[in-house]
Amino acid sequence: MPRVIDCPTDESLELGELVELLETGGFDSEDEENFASWGIQLRKLAHNRNFLAEMMIAELKQRCAGQLQDNQYSAQVVLLHADPRSNFVIRANFWPALKDSVVKHSGTDPFAYGMPHDHNFSFLTVGYLGPGYWSEYYEYDYGAVVGYPGEAVSLRYVEKSRLEPGKVMLYRAHRDIHQQLPADAMSVSLNILERSPSSPFRDQYHFDLERAQIAGIMTRTSLEPMLALTAHYGGEDGEDLLRNFAAGHPSERVRWAALKAQAGAAPDLDGRIAVFERGTRAASALVSAMARREIEQLESHRAWIAGDHLEPAG
Repeated sequence: MPRVIDCPTDESLELGELVELLETGGFDSEDEENFASWGIQLRKLAHNRNFLAEMMIAELKQRCAGQLQDNQYSAQVVLLHADPRSNFVIRANFWPALKDSVVKHSGTDPFAYGMPHDHNFSFLTVGYLGPGYWSEYYEYDYGAVVGYPGEAVSLRYVEKSRLEPGKVMLYRAHRDIHQQLPADAMSVSLNILERSPSSPFRDQYHFDLERAQIAGIMTRTSLEPMLALTAHYGGEDGEDLLRNFAAGHPSERVRWAALKAQAGAAPDLDGRIAVFERGTRAASALVSAMARREIEQLESHRAWIAGDHLEPAG
């Protein structure tokens, strides 16, 4: 489960002070001990009971112009600091209860309630307002999985607990899994996240706990639909780029997306299968596994794709 960090302090901190400390104090998200050491500073920010309300009021007065410009997260997130030159992000997350109107009108999906998942970035979190959300925590070995949907994963159950006010935890990328459950009453947590240009290319999974399997890949980037457009309309330059991406992009998922784009532009079913057959011989375990999976699905639906299910006109 996420690492619980003991932070005995009664001091309070302003948001700007925390930003300055992180900028000048040698924050290193790739060093777990360094990352954990910042827990006490995050808890000091949590002792500041006024800054978040003041910031939200200021945003509302300007019709949330700052959030609309910089916030690419869901509506439950308020960005507190997101300078692209920084190697960290600070944010606040809102966790409504099932009885709250936002859940009644929008459902639980925007809050990932009931969706077991890991993260492709590490982050510190602290309970700020309200009783805090609940989670059922698991751990797994990211290095032992290929990463395709339906793959069996060895999950180790740890415990069910709540992010109570003042509790500080470090969620470790590609290790900690939690099935998040609604708070008993509206709650708020504060986060310090690592910011890395590689994060969009690192897979984040959601899991099927009953089957102990990967249920799907949550990470999405604009690169994938761009590859599909390139396959259809990019001409020879596009074909060359897709070949290069499929053969040697540093991200296995991008290699797979490039191969899938090539297959999608094939003139017929057999042409698509031929592209995927090349993929089954790829050095990447993810690409080869996904290619085999696609071939199986195409073959199982061959008659339907070919239109054999359609009755001739009478």
